[in-house]
Amino acid sequence: MVTQDSSAKTYAPDEAFTAQAVGQSTLFDDAEADREGFWATQARERISWSTDFDQTLDWSNAPFARWFVGGELNVSYNCVDRHVEAGNGERVAIHFEGDQGDTRTITYADLQQEVSKTANALAELGVGKGDRVAIYMPMIPETVFTMLACARLGAPHSVVFGGFAADALRTRVIDAEAKVVVTTDGQWRRGKPAPLKATVDEALAVTEGKEDADSVTNVLIVKRTDSPVDWVEGRDVWWHEFVDGQSAEHTPEPMDSEHPLFILYTSGTTGKPKGILHTSGGYLVQNAYANAVVHDVHPETDVYWCTADVGWVTGHSYLVYGPLANGATQVVYEGTPDTPHQGRWWEIVQKYGVSILYTAPTAIRTFMKWGDDIPAKYDLSSIRVLGSVGEPINPEAWRWFRDHIGAGKAPIVDTWWQTETGGIMISPLPGVTTLEPGSAQRPIPGIKAEILDDEGQRLTDPGAVGYLVLTEPWPGMLRTIWGDDERYKDTYWSRFGPEFYFAGDGARYDEDGNIWVLGRVDDVMNVSGHRLSTAEIESALVSHPRVAEAAVVGATDEMTGQAVCAFVILRSEGADAGGAEGEELIQELRSHVGKEIGPIAKPRQVMIVPELPKTRSGKIMRRLLKDVAENREVGDVSTLADSSVMNLIQDGMGKPAS
Repeated sequence: MVTQDSSAKTYAPDEAFTAQAVGQSTLFDDAEADREGFWATQARERISWSTDFDQTLDWSNAPFARWFVGGELNVSYNCVDRHVEAGNGERVAIHFEGDQGDTRTITYADLQQEVSKTANALAELGVGKGDRVAIYMPMIPETVFTMLACARLGAPHSVVFGGFAADALRTRVIDAEAKVVVTTDGQWRRGKPAPLKATVDEALAVTEGKEDADSVTNVLIVKRTDSPVDWVEGRDVWWHEFVDGQSAEHTPEPMDSEHPLFILYTSGTTGKPKGILHTSGGYLVQNAYANAVVHDVHPETDVYWCTADVGWVTGHSYLVYGPLANGATQVVYEGTPDTPHQGRWWEIVQKYGVSILYTAPTAIRTFMKWGDDIPAKYDLSSIRVLGSVGEPINPEAWRWFRDHIGAGKAPIVDTWWQTETGGIMISPLPGVTTLEPGSAQRPIPGIKAEILDDEGQRLTDPGAVGYLVLTEPWPGMLRTIWGDDERYKDTYWSRFGPEFYFAGDGARYDEDGNIWVLGRVDDVMNVSGHRLSTAEIESALVSHPRVAEAAVVGATDEMTGQAVCAFVILRSEGADAGGAEGEELIQELRSHVGKEIGPIAKPRQVMIVPELPKTRSGKIMRRLLKDVAENREVGDVSTLADSSVMNLIQDGMGKPAS
């Protein structure tokens, strides 16, 4: 949980910055006076429509929203072609920096040609309007080309993070019934090649006891690392042989504003990931708007860099769709912050004159750990706006970021939003807001949020902790969970009634009315900005032959925000594993989770315990395990079926019983 630092100062906006800011204080007045009219204005000013909409919002079938009803547009056209038509074809769209030091400069005219060739190739593979395409790729330009090509064809894409294992990919391909998978032979990680095509092969293989991904007709493969691949004749296609020879001309087809744009899977509180569905018009409007006013993007002069992977929603909204809709010049980086050295990011900032940097608190805390002297070696004077995303940022890291990366003057926009919201919801506006380190502050113009207590009553008292909710529909909101409308309603609209979207986060106000987001209140963890389901990790642990039962909690971690901590009961044949054998088993279990889900899900700790704390109904009391994992006094055990269980757990770990 993030708490306000007693030494936190506030930072008023600089007058010179305010004078040039895209987002002005009048936006709040306009949105308050006529919220739907405000969004209609944003839609018409920021987006090109082939057919104008005749209704801004249809909320008659709540919680299923329709925004900009009757309007037609093409998302890819808005992100690419219209900039070329406006005479900005020679403006750089993407400065690409590869892990191996290779670079590419892609103008908007180049982007138009590459996206057109990719769209023509996908069409030749039989992809048409409504077909789903799974994208399992690293941070390379072809990934962006593919996303925009899918949008051009009206084929919803499902981007799967390249760190996920085969079973996680299989689940997502099957749920979306993807027709084509686009991938690479491998990806570069810390200077070494790692397989991707091999993982796709494993995910698509017919395996006894597992559902087949039989919807896939083709796998399109970019040659990235020259890794050897097992070729499936009739299914596999090389990008360089098939895409590069396509026509560089393609006419984008107008889509209804509510036509599906993408599915993005996020962990849920059950083992099955949720396919979050976003549609075209509202999503693009909100992200073009938020990118402009929150990040203060001036396309003619700025170089923007969002460090997120496209496998997560931040990469969708603020690396692909928002910035490209605004005609921005941006950096796309394939590698890690410390390859080949710990100054790599600052080297890139210096090289391209990055002026807007949007990253995660985990990265910032890592840079703090490495030392102030590293960024001090580079010229970071081009930076004028900094942004934070993925989890609450602690005040100490906030101030370090401002002082050592922003030269003590760059405003920081600490943004709160989710995969489900589609775009930024709560954030300072850098030319308007007096900044308070550690707080996301206020909803941006056009967004409505409140904090409720357990009974659904609005909280206003400073310090009172409650549940963060959104009280009005917004353009970029998820439309449903793919294939499961009931789960959509039950997950997001049932906790406080159908008029409130429950975000799943706890929050409080401070004395100035600023919102402090306190993290998840359900069984989903936020590790380095990545949402992971306790149920999915528990399921992976129990799939190991020596594990009988498992419970997973997220414990506060200085570097990653939260860390995965697992409590495991062994099967009877291995129940007394201890000493060196026990340590070996613990490492085996950690690796097993990494293989089943991905390295990001590997537990920081695995604790072998004799029992788990359960209520009489059989519910595992994870809050008590969280107390143990965070090394604090165990809370109330009165609801347990057997309160002595906690004594057994603590005795087994060498901790004093409460």
